[in-house]
Amino acid sequence: MRLASLLLLSFSLRAAGPFIAEPYLQLGDARNLQQSETMALLWQTPDEPADWSVELKRPLGKVKTPLWRKMAAPSSRKIAVQGIEPHLVWRATLTGLVPGAEFEYRVLRGGKPVFEAKGRARKSAAQAFRFVAFGDSGAATDSQKAIAEQTLKQNPDFVFIPGDIVYTRGRIAEYRQKFFPYYNSDDSPLMRSILFIAAPGNHDALGRDLTMTPDALAYYYFWAQPLNGPLHSSFGELKGPDDDQAAFRDAAADNFPRMSNFSFDYGNSHWLILDTNPYAEWTDPRLRKWIADDLAATKATWKFVGFHHPGFNSSKAHRNEQQARVLSDVFEAGGVDVVIAGHVHNYQRTYPLTFRAEAPSFPLKQVGGTWTLDKSFDGDKNTRPKGIIYLVTGAGGADLYDPPQTDDPSSWLEFTMKFKSNVHSLTTAEIDGRTAKFRQISEKGDVLDSFTITK
Repeated sequence: MRLASLLLLSFSLRAAGPFIAEPYLQLGDARNLQQSETMALLWQTPDEPADWSVELKRPLGKVKTPLWRKMAAPSSRKIAVQGIEPHLVWRATLTGLVPGAEFEYRVLRGGKPVFEAKGRARKSAAQAFRFVAFGDSGAATDSQKAIAEQTLKQNPDFVFIPGDIVYTRGRIAEYRQKFFPYYNSDDSPLMRSILFIAAPGNHDALGRDLTMTPDALAYYYFWAQPLNGPLHSSFGELKGPDDDQAAFRDAAADNFPRMSNFSFDYGNSHWLILDTNPYAEWTDPRLRKWIADDLAATKATWKFVGFHHPGFNSSKAHRNEQQARVLSDVFEAGGVDVVIAGHVHNYQRTYPLTFRAEAPSFPLKQVGGTWTLDKSFDGDKNTRPKGIIYLVTGAGGADLYDPPQTDDPSSWLEFTMKFKSNVHSLTTAEIDGRTAKFRQISEKGDVLDSFTITK
């Protein structure tokens, strides 16, 4: 009922005209939990003068008429790249939010309300929370729509997309056709009320030659996530005409390449989001140290890592893209509980495992080594894993990979415990204190897998 009440008020006031993309919630710069929470609110408009403002509704007290509190004036960035009409990405900061509490906001143009919705502030370390994860989604398919509908039914506090946010080049035009209509429209009003967080996949960030697609790399325009990641030359290389590169850098501003990697807290969990595209030099001691230091600094009960390319994958598709394995030892030393990836368009779960790589060198592809599996863990009677559980949840909407393997366990590698490749699905997790309950839900609402971890 909570989400139903959230979405009941989540509507545009019949004034979609001012918007290219209607307002949606983002984490913004808020890496750490705060006693007074903040969130970023983004929206997109044509490049034309307008007096925009944002207000939060104050809780009802003795005053019969609700009062609205004005936020600081929003800022804007101009996106002016070839092939797309110049437009503006607006950003306002919602302040004074009570952790875990509902809030109501509205956007005004020229002093008149044109959009209104409800959201929920980030949960505190003492509050239980629920998240949904699905990747490889923005393909404009019926299954993408079905997964969006199932996401609404799961009542998540936030959604994590582990890459391939939109196909096929992460372009501005593709966001407008294959992303916002599915996750932030009157028919599917998720992002205006629910926080979305994303990692860059190959279809979002690998195509760095702007010669043919100057409106690519829109991940760096349309997301507002913490800029606390490392600066490294391997994340910042571009190709294409100098003018196109300059236009991209002007529009992306500080987001490129810093937003490729970041970390944040939610509830009693710490999240590390990484760019695992082939250009990323995760064998570099400086980058490995950044991960180790980040994980060591948190006191959170749960530690999750999210990225696109799975290191442990039994699907015939992408089986040899194992570059993320080189980080397993850093994750283990840092106490990571679960790693969530996409890239492979199905669902997979490993046994809890530890891994020792055989002296990998960059550039990476296949990474040999030795794994140790905890086959005593069943997620039911034995809920204390010895090792990290690696999930693939890449069945968010794009065409499925290797459906016949679902019923052919002989084709799975030894580390795979569960494999569902014949149906689109999403991951949902409920975190309550020292218990984490995971379920894999099909696009029709069937439970495909479930397991519990306790500490």
